Amino acid sequence: MKKLLLVMLSVALIFAFAACAPADNGDTALDEPQALTADTIIIGHIHINDEAEQGYSTAHINAINKMAETLGIPAEHVIGKYNIKEDSSCDTALRELVEAGCNIIFCDSFGHEDYMLEVAEQYPDVYFCHATGNQAAASGLENVANFFGKVFEARYLSGIVAGMATDSNKLGYVTAQEFPECVSGLSAFYLGARSVNADATMSIIYTNTWYDVTAETQAAQALIDSGADVLGQHADSTATQGAAEANHVYGVGYNTDMGVAAPNATLCSVVWDWSPAYIHFVQALLEGNDPGRDWSGDLASGMVDIVYNDALLDTLDNAAEIRAAVDAARAGIIDGSIKVFAGPLYDNEGNEVVAEGDFFDESGVASAPSWFHILEGVTVIR
Repeated sequence: MKKLLLVMLSVALIFAFAACAPADNGDTALDEPQALTADTIIIGHIHINDEAEQGYSTAHINAINKMAETLGIPAEHVIGKYNIKEDSSCDTALRELVEAGCNIIFCDSFGHEDYMLEVAEQYPDVYFCHATGNQAAASGLENVANFFGKVFEARYLSGIVAGMATDSNKLGYVTAQEFPECVSGLSAFYLGARSVNADATMSIIYTNTWYDVTAETQAAQALIDSGADVLGQHADSTATQGAAEANHVYGVGYNTDMGVAAPNATLCSVVWDWSPAYIHFVQALLEGNDPGRDWSGDLASGMVDIVYNDALLDTLDNAAEIRAAVDAARAGIIDGSIKVFAGPLYDNEGNEVVAEGDFFDESGVASAPSWFHILEGVTVIR
């Protein structure tokens, strides 16, 4: 009886070990991460607004679509979350995209970054990319990155248009936040104007929000009432351009071609093509490469530029001179002979912030802007 029991136990152990042992059937690679392809990768993207704004998020959505088309990503593998504000709804959206199987997730607004970093730490196998942020490199996480572009270069060109179009020599600028990204842009716009019009001054109003049609309209109106006859903007809607058109003054749009929304006011627009950034990150994953912690594009790469509203610009007597001045400045920026933040520069309290013969290398070390000086000749109304 004992002998029979031992035999039965031995047989049971043999079957148990056989069940636990890996099968030698060539399927062991299933335990290893599978290489991503255009047909298998799933991409998530989160936006603070949607296409209806015709501005910032619209530019990102257009770039996502261009990236997918360029790389052959099926539309059903690209999942968008829209009107996600800079609050806990971002955390929820990120987790929903992870649960949907996304391999890479993009966020487009500055205030999304803290939520992204928290979720990224919990999901190291998912790559997270954030536009306009500045924390990825210092986070210690290998699955996060920031990206931006040297939009100040295009801002400078648009300032040339404004400086040569103004009759009053008073420019206005509606801007969202008292924050380096915004201050860098308005300063470059003003420097562009001053490069062709030494008499130009500028007043600015902060709306303290990225997107608020009413606040942007009110700010634009206040600037027009103060005498500004050309308005620039760092705000996500077309409201500033609409106010310019309603008051028969000129405007310079931002993010997308706002001449479509205000054809009788918008002389040109500073525009983004974010697709090089999206292509960079997704293509790196498809090729099995590390996309890096930070990425930046510029005027030379086509990530930023200006587009003219030709029909309106050509009504100006000096349209040809404006185009020539912009072309010369573009060439100088690209070949390095023009530095946008070249000294001597003074702030609006008279302090020298860049010495003569020197220049501030904006976005030279990291993609996120860091210029935070209000220049001499610029007045903050509120």
